[in-house]
Amino acid sequence: MISFWQAVILGLIQGLTEFLPVSSSGHLTIAQSFMQISGNLIAFDIFVHLGTLVAVFVAFWSDIAALLRRPFCRFTVMIIAGTIPAAIMGVLLGDFFETLFSSITAVCCALIVTGVLLWISDHFSGTKSVNDITVKDALLVGIFQGIAITPGLSRSGSTIFGALLCGLKRSEAAKLSFILSIPVILGAAVKQLHDVAGNSAFVFQPSYIVGAIVAAVSGYLAIRIFLRLLARKSLRVFSYYVWALAIVVLILQIV
Repeated sequence: MISFWQAVILGLIQGLTEFLPVSSSGHLTIAQSFMQISGNLIAFDIFVHLGTLVAVFVAFWSDIAALLRRPFCRFTVMIIAGTIPAAIMGVLLGDFFETLFSSITAVCCALIVTGVLLWISDHFSGTKSVNDITVKDALLVGIFQGIAITPGLSRSGSTIFGALLCGLKRSEAAKLSFILSIPVILGAAVKQLHDVAGNSAFVFQPSYIVGAIVAAVSGYLAIRIFLRLLARKSLRVFSYYVWALAIVVLILQIV
């Protein structure tokens, strides 16, 4: 059972950390461990992920609407190319990634790697827009997105790092990262729905809706905050945060 306040806290964590480059999966794993929340949370995860999906649609509606009006445009092909690596890794390495969620130490190590990527990212600023990227660029960003299935490794931080390596402008790198999250979040939700459909013990809880709403609102705010910080080359502030979090959690694990 997920209580009202647990849903609020977890929804807030999901919304903020899905788009701020600090790893939502890592934060949720740590939070559930310290809050001693156990059991099957697949149904709750579906709702909060759909909440963050709403945030992306609201924040980038003009870009998404343009894609819907021209579904066979070049950018759509790039989105598909960028999604393929993550889909392949999710299928082939899903069991391996799943085992990492039970290891707080592994999560903390991935958070440290996230901090390194963010620190390096602050030294990049290209000139390309999303309309200039090649299939090779999209696949590279997609590989970083696939690797970021690792809990503790930020999806947004990893994909933005990959996009900056490909020469995209900082604002365009963020746009590509967030729009790439749409098929990933939808794919994860469909897979989780399939798992829930096969579970006769599933019982809907009102707290799921609470978590989804909190995730949507906090996710939208996180996108706006992050875009402003990215424009100021302030990613290293997140490096300090994830490094500090990893160290504190590791210490607490030891003591």
